[in-house]
Amino acid sequence: MSYVGSEALLDSTQLRELDAHLQSTLYQTAAGVARYVEQRWDVRYTPSGMNALLHRLGYVYKKPTLLPGKHQPVEVQEAFVSKYQDFKDKKSEKDVIVFMDAVHPQHNPVLGCGWIKRGKRQAIQSNTGRQRLNINGAINIETLELTYRIDDTINAVSTIALLKQLESAYPAASRIIVICDNARYYKSKLVAEYLKNSRIQLEPLPAYSPNLNLIERFWKFFKKQVLYNRYYERFAEFRIACKEFFAELDLYAPQLRTLLAENFQIIGN
Repeated sequence: MSYVGSEALLDSTQLRELDAHLQSTLYQTAAGVARYVEQRWDVRYTPSGMNALLHRLGYVYKKPTLLPGKHQPVEVQEAFVSKYQDFKDKKSEKDVIVFMDAVHPQHNPVLGCGWIKRGKRQAIQSNTGRQRLNINGAINIETLELTYRIDDTINAVSTIALLKQLESAYPAASRIIVICDNARYYKSKLVAEYLKNSRIQLEPLPAYSPNLNLIERFWKFFKKQVLYNRYYERFAEFRIACKEFFAELDLYAPQLRTLLAENFQIIGN
């Protein structure tokens, strides 16, 4: 049996096989990879030695991306992207396209990575309640303008109120294309009745396609800025912090322009 620290004793063929295996199998620790290598080739690595080998093979330690389990076929997703591009090509200069979705942040910190002194622990206080905000919003990725509401609940009535806000926000637009998911309140009879005499044109995404709704990226960014590793003792403080973030989006404009680029993720490619 061979025992190695940071020096790789696997030959080039074995390294290629290990690389292929790692691309299809996710290990939580370098020690887990070391156990696989020992079982497969009878070559033993220390955890630190395997960590060094993984870096040499081009691997980094990070979280995987969560994808919807019931995603649509590739051709359905690509058809939406083509439809979106068609909307962009044919809309008038004053017409607007926005991406709409709801988010429900809880009054509790979300733990995220941070720089902590080696050998030390960093504690963050948490809340005992389960209070949350119900936020429905629509973002214009060209101007980074966010139109949003905070309501006790998100339903057809609050959705219509948000659509009215959109019409007020874009008075010169003859058409406001709103890309949204298939939430039941977007498809309700009340909303459908309102749309009959509205400049709003709702365009539902394919089912199970949050990867195509660019506002999902915005909400994730919002949570990182407001919730990650942040403790708010009172719910009122938490609510104020959320509203302050929305009021100061100009501060994040460079990051948001990169984040909200139209590089739609097609699942299954």
